[in-house]
Amino acid sequence: MTSELLDQALVEEATKKSGLIWVRGSGPAARALWHVWHEGAACVIGDGPGEQPLPGLTDGGPAEVTVRSKDKGGRLVSWTARVVELAAGSPAWEAAVAELKGKRLNAPDGEAMPERWARECRVLRLEPTGATAALPDSSLAEAPLPSPATTREPIPAGLPRLLLKKKRRRGQRPS
Repeated sequence: MTSELLDQALVEEATKKSGLIWVRGSGPAARALWHVWHEGAACVIGDGPGEQPLPGLTDGGPAEVTVRSKDKGGRLVSWTARVVELAAGSPAWEAAVAELKGKRLNAPDGEAMPERWARECRVLRLEPTGATAALPDSSLAEAPLPSPATTREPIPAGLPRLLLKKKRRRGQRPS
């Protein structure tokens, strides 16, 4: 009993303090998601234009959540969750959206965000089942998912000359 309570406390405190959680649904890869801890579960929003994708997370399905340390970035705990999709406009949805709205950074529509979320997005609760996984012996590092944001191209050949020219111009005194 004491071990279960300690695991529950670890899951709650670690997830509350972490800005990102890594979630794996029925898909092959875990995905980093921003979230809020609300009423005993991690709440996430996504699958709409301009919001994070939630692949493999289906209502009633399982998910594996990995929480990292906010300061060191290392794995603190992995726990299993049951995915619950909240119906738009329900009291549970309203409460979760109120928390999520306060944590959403750089929203394009500000105060109209909840209406857009109700129309175009899904709000999910990741409810802990009580099972935690043992920490692995290896790193389990994986290659990042393909994304245009991670593609790096060589700098243009003339760029260093242009930058050096601007420095020289700034360094000269006006006559």
